[in-house]
Amino acid sequence: MKKNMGSLDKTIRLIAAALFAVLFFTNVVGGMVGYVLLALGGIFVLTSLVGFCPIYAIVGLNTCPANERQ
Repeated sequence: MKKNMGSLDKTIRLIAAALFAVLFFTNVVGGMVGYVLLALGGIFVLTSLVGFCPIYAIVGLNTCPANERQ
């Protein structure tokens, strides 16, 4: 699995995941929307740690610089 996410993309996803978690756990967003945001945040964290986004691979998008790809 080749990396297809750059460091800026990873950082933005981690910030978004943290924001989603804060919104959920402070009860600003609740119910089904809260759970969806929490699940999306989990996916963002996972893809950031791995450096690979399956949706990017499907559409042919790559934000990873050439020297970081494996």
